[in-house]
Amino acid sequence: MDDKPRLLDQMRDRIRLKHYSIRTERVYCEWVKRFIRFHRYRHPQDMGAAEVEAFLTDLAVRRDVSASTQNQALAALLFLYKEVLGLDLPWLADIVRAKKPQRLPVVLSVDEVRRVLSGLDGDIWLVCSLLYGTGMRLMEALRLRIKDVDFSRYEIIIRDGKGMKDRVTMLPQRLEQPLRNHLAVVKALHELELAQGRGDVWLPFALSRKYPNAPHELGWQYVFPAAGLSVDPRSGAVRRHHLDEKRVQRTLKRVAKATGIVKPISPHTLRHCFATHLLEAGQDIRTVQELLGHADIRTTQIYTHVLNRGGLAVLSPLDR
Repeated sequence: MDDKPRLLDQMRDRIRLKHYSIRTERVYCEWVKRFIRFHRYRHPQDMGAAEVEAFLTDLAVRRDVSASTQNQALAALLFLYKEVLGLDLPWLADIVRAKKPQRLPVVLSVDEVRRVLSGLDGDIWLVCSLLYGTGMRLMEALRLRIKDVDFSRYEIIIRDGKGMKDRVTMLPQRLEQPLRNHLAVVKALHELELAQGRGDVWLPFALSRKYPNAPHELGWQYVFPAAGLSVDPRSGAVRRHHLDEKRVQRTLKRVAKATGIVKPISPHTLRHCFATHLLEAGQDIRTVQELLGHADIRTTQIYTHVLNRGGLAVLSPLDR
């Protein structure tokens, strides 16, 4: 009997070995399943460049997916062949990635941001205020732990951000008291759960084995815990996860529509507003780059193209 793990189980094991997120694991496995179904359940080991290109072409032509979606599918297949099957085939490097269009980010005015935030309340208001006030990505805010909020220095430490990098951003002074009040409620909830024999939280990189008491400590709890308990998809443990990002996305979109703003808005829009409004106020672009966690200054420079005064503060001849 062949005891070799199934292909998707090998895929999941390799993804977890590389410390990829659960989201990446789900997405990559789904693309591999779609690739195998597309070629009538042939094993990937028996396929090559022609089959990969046929699959990607079908995505672009028949399904009309975006360039980023097509590149995501390619990344999943490259991971499969290189990391799981161990096939470093020459044709892998020759497959052309779809060219992503360069688009300017959607940015709200200061007044529009104020109108949107005034329509929110509770946890969602605090999350969105932090996104605009700190430049964090949505998942960085939702994965924030209590120990990484420093009220004495007005700092927030963002752990394992994009690219597995830590960085520091500011804690807006206007949010100090609302955040303290919120954390007092989180602390009370945590103490109640400890009294009921629960109160543990998921920790990355097997820290729970290295520090057995850490999952129950207040400092490791999420700043924005979920309302109820859920099942960990990897371990099967029942515990309290962080707030669901879909709840933030849907609420923000609904409030923006109600305020009469016609621009397409998502939580990431508030990060764009943070960067643009800092640059409009004369902040140094290198500082903004550090706050956003961009590896390349060219990524930050895109915000200079949406400033009211133009990228180089050029005054239109019509306004002279």
